[in-house]
Amino acid sequence: MTLSALDYTLIIGFFLIVLGVGFFVSKKSGRDSSEFFLSGRTMPWWLLGLSMVATTFSTDTPNLVTDIVRTNGVSGNWVWWAFLITGLLTVFVYAKLWRKSNVKTDLEFYELRYGGAPASFLRKFRAVYLGVFFNVITMAGVTLAAIKIGSVMLGLEPWQTVICGGVITVVFSALGGFKGVVYTDFLLFFVAMAGSIGAAYFLVNIPEVGGIKALMANENVSDKLSILPDFSNKKALITLFIIPLAVQWWSSWYPGSEPGGGGYIAQRMLAAKDENHAIGATFFFNIMHYALRPWPWILVALASLVVFPDIASIQEAFPTISEDKLGHDLAYSAMLTKLPSGLLGLVLASLIAAYMSTISTQLNWGSSYIVFDFYKQQINPNATEKKLVAIGRISTVFLMVLSAGLALLLQNALQLFDVLLTFGAGTGLIFILRWFWWRINAWSEITAMFASGLIAIILKFTPIGDFFFTAKTGIFPDWMEYPFVVLLTTIIWLLVTFLTQPESPEVLQNFYKKIQPGGPGWNSVVKEAKKNNLSIKNKDKAWSVPKGIYAMIVGCTLIYTCMFATGYWIYGETTLALTLTGIAIVSALVLIRLWKALKEDIL
Repeated sequence: MTLSALDYTLIIGFFLIVLGVGFFVSKKSGRDSSEFFLSGRTMPWWLLGLSMVATTFSTDTPNLVTDIVRTNGVSGNWVWWAFLITGLLTVFVYAKLWRKSNVKTDLEFYELRYGGAPASFLRKFRAVYLGVFFNVITMAGVTLAAIKIGSVMLGLEPWQTVICGGVITVVFSALGGFKGVVYTDFLLFFVAMAGSIGAAYFLVNIPEVGGIKALMANENVSDKLSILPDFSNKKALITLFIIPLAVQWWSSWYPGSEPGGGGYIAQRMLAAKDENHAIGATFFFNIMHYALRPWPWILVALASLVVFPDIASIQEAFPTISEDKLGHDLAYSAMLTKLPSGLLGLVLASLIAAYMSTISTQLNWGSSYIVFDFYKQQINPNATEKKLVAIGRISTVFLMVLSAGLALLLQNALQLFDVLLTFGAGTGLIFILRWFWWRINAWSEITAMFASGLIAIILKFTPIGDFFFTAKTGIFPDWMEYPFVVLLTTIIWLLVTFLTQPESPEVLQNFYKKIQPGGPGWNSVVKEAKKNNLSIKNKDKAWSVPKGIYAMIVGCTLIYTCMFATGYWIYGETTLALTLTGIAIVSALVLIRLWKALKEDIL
């Protein structure tokens, strides 16, 4: 494949703009650690919302969606569509709580909610566990996708892609800090959307595919179109639909979809002007993430089944690709090689934008953990602001090097997605309940974290997993593996919770006074404070969480119907599309009224 002068102009121009933004904001971003990691907590909802969307618009996402569609059909996307419930619970319940906490990182929350040595250990350990270990794995997956794109579309060796993309991204991230990331995300979002929509439109209409009607009728595609899984296929129904909707969304910690909020989503909520802006940003993100973006990727994935029906056909078309990098996820990059000059440059620029947005966010977020939750807590509590910014920049480079090295060893995006889900299985319920149940303590979280990781390692990397959960020879069906990890982890951390001492009354009362979580789970703490003539409850208002859960349900109805209506409009199923569109409009009207009521609760 040959790039034209126009393609190179678009790509080089994009690089220069991004680096220019990094240099432009570098002086202000380097003023102090709050500016470098939170931009002084002055960000508006729309800018933060676009930044969240741009961050999750990573190079590995279209590859992952392509892998899912080619393997399990469109309905296979329920493995991540189910996380919408998590996202909207964050919007309507947890966003205001995070903003009230006024912490610099979500890990600082541990020493607000818990006390003593266990809280301090949890904060420092999670800083390394999430900021380095999990973060490096996530970035490696994104870089792996970039490697595959570079190999297929540009004929680059893996190390060449890593150096070209990594050096520019790490320089920009180290200079611009959080402000640079968010400002460029604004540009990256529009470039990425234009590229994905343009690619989908063109590729569906290439002669090999023959347009949308021919695509829908193709024998390789027709059995992949259903948005819901085949209810007569027990295994598909359980693994692709029931487990994600019944268990996965609340039980698993996954970057960008943390139950109760967390990670870089929490970082953006903490950077918002106020609680209303935090809520607006997260809701805007969920609408764009689920209702707007999936279909261009799905259409390209479906078209790829016509052009490259199996992995062998991909290997035949691209014989220089090493065998350890072959997989269904490669089909997305393979399809992009058919784009014309100009559009090709735009799509490549959009993929570069997606890569840089995700990696720069992960670097800044992971670095914030290293600086605030490890270096300042463990090594140098009296560090100056200048020193903290310097450590932030050094750790940014360190994280990039580690993730690039790991990316060279990985094979496919779906493999990584499954491992990350299993490692976080069973921990999510704690992140939801710790705000509203006083009995959860630091040992609950420590236990859940280690139990989940240990069980996942045993099942994924030892013969025990094959003995219990192999598809044909295991004692249990293989789909039981994830629920088993969740159940066992939950039992273990609940036992430890009741076998260990609760947090001290002082810690619990201070947390309640600052956050005002409300609800029956804190009644005993409020009553104990009253006995001691302490006033920790600010307002005598009704608990807002039931109203928030109702808003979450209406919001899910709105976004799911928007997403599925779009699909049925594309499929040409007009009656069903009109029905879903009508439901979406009614849901939107109901949600507007609920939103006003929730805003009054904040004020």
